[in-house]
Amino acid sequence: MESRLRVLLLIRTLALSAGLTLSLSACGLFGGEKAPPPLGAETEQTAEPEAIDQEVINPNVTRRRVKVPGIDNENFEIGAIVGILSIEDFGSSGVYGARLAYHISEDFFLEASYGLAKGGLTSSESVFNTRLIPDEDRKYNYYALNIGWNALPGEIFLGENRAYNSAFYLTAGLGGTDFAGDNRFTVNGGVGYRVLITDWVAVHFDFRDYLFDIDILGEKKVAHNLEGSLGITVFF
Repeated sequence: MESRLRVLLLIRTLALSAGLTLSLSACGLFGGEKAPPPLGAETEQTAEPEAIDQEVINPNVTRRRVKVPGIDNENFEIGAIVGILSIEDFGSSGVYGARLAYHISEDFFLEASYGLAKGGLTSSESVFNTRLIPDEDRKYNYYALNIGWNALPGEIFLGENRAYNSAFYLTAGLGGTDFAGDNRFTVNGGVGYRVLITDWVAVHFDFRDYLFDIDILGEKKVAHNLEGSLGITVFF
């Protein structure tokens, strides 16, 4: 009797186990949880994100070639000037001349200049109708060697779409002046404004004072001869 009970309990346990297995299989087939993928498929899914990461980290970039524009590096500048020269005691005269400059750096330059003018009559000559000096001695020729400093480089704008490089500069130098039958040691100083119309053509506006000793009227003094000029120069 006891052995029969054991057999019945064993049969019941096996029946319950078989029923549970069938229930789990039915859940998997009719919308339950998915079965785990094969080992090979799992490896492929894991490798795919790694490939995407490599594309993001190491993109294939094609570099463009950029052409850098050339910049002119001419240091010499030559040109002509025209303007008005006020010769102390001898009135104002038209003046014209030439200038040659060498640009040592962006800030400093050396300049050689030469100018021609002619003195007029003094006030006493006009009143008393006399001549203190002959006409041939009224020719006024000067030459000078100056150093210049580009104190305020910048740009000048004409309209919305046009801009030109410019510089406000100071000059000072030594030279000589042939006037009134004598060669006179001359000191000069002034200011100027340069505008680059192109990369090799510039326009200058200058104001300078040429000082030398003179004693034609019987009293020795320092004469101030003021010059205002407009110049056009080219770089080479």
